[in-house]
Amino acid sequence: MQKQPTIRDVAAAAGVSVAVVSRVLNPGSGPVAAATRDRVHEVMATLGYHPRTAARELKHGPPTTLGLLLADVSNPFFARLADQVVQEAHSRGIQVLLMTTQEDDQLESERLSTLIERRVSGIIATPTGNNLDIWKRLQDMGTDVVFVDRSIPALADVDVVTINNVESGRSATALLAAHGHRRIAMISGPAESTTGRDRIAGYRQALDAAGLERDDLLVRSAAFRGTAGGDAMSALLNLDEPPTAVVVANTAQVTAVLGRLAHAGVSVPAELSVIVFEDSPWTELMMPPLTIVRQPIDLLARHSVRLALANPGGRTPGKPTVVRVDAELIERASVGRLKVRA
Repeated sequence: MQKQPTIRDVAAAAGVSVAVVSRVLNPGSGPVAAATRDRVHEVMATLGYHPRTAARELKHGPPTTLGLLLADVSNPFFARLADQVVQEAHSRGIQVLLMTTQEDDQLESERLSTLIERRVSGIIATPTGNNLDIWKRLQDMGTDVVFVDRSIPALADVDVVTINNVESGRSATALLAAHGHRRIAMISGPAESTTGRDRIAGYRQALDAAGLERDDLLVRSAAFRGTAGGDAMSALLNLDEPPTAVVVANTAQVTAVLGRLAHAGVSVPAELSVIVFEDSPWTELMMPPLTIVRQPIDLLARHSVRLALANPGGRTPGKPTVVRVDAELIERASVGRLKVRA
């Protein structure tokens, strides 16, 4: 059975945005040049698109509600992101419907179906990396989608807001190398995630720039949920030649790593220098205070809301916006200068 054309198909074939098609289908909702209107009608006739189906695809009136689909609000990073998104949306008179996926593909699919039923104006999400069909369905419906923190390479036409993960991984590793460390480890998120992949890439860039040998045993990936970060830290400590420094580039696993170090009686930074991707106030209250990579969550929220509301009804296909904001490396006492042995 041949797939029925969607409003997105019409927009792509006519070379206009979904919003323009919406205005053609709803006279009086906004200006459309006569030539453009004629072209859209011609494309609809060619594709066999029936305007009566638009009622199921279009959202009428100004945007009023955004869907916010986050991976795990027990993760302090996502909890603060949710708070900032709600504040930013509220300042624009927009309500936010918050849902979580707990890093589960099936839950993500169910939550997305609910957001479709609620007819939200747009969706800001940290995707699990799957459910490609339903993400594409949302785009076909003219729902604006913005991925924040992570992206899905297979969906290259979705707007993305993230930190510069490559540079963040590079700068943290470079600081340790500049302090004389030669055995530098990294605990990242899952290697298949864009954040994990990019932070590892930056880590390797810094090693190469410092003339340090890469050792795959020093790179450990950990799931975002659970305590896998602690297990990764134990594995690193048990190496025949353990690291003298570690970058914990998985925010969700920072406390698990620190707990494992405390349990093992490892002295920071005398025995191990530590940098974490985390910016909670407690990091400064630790003994010693932790060197951190601070992610500008307020900017992530601001750009995400802006993009989700920028083009109600959809944007021109094939022109995604990618916003990368710089994180801040804040050096404190958890990084020590490695003593050179005689």
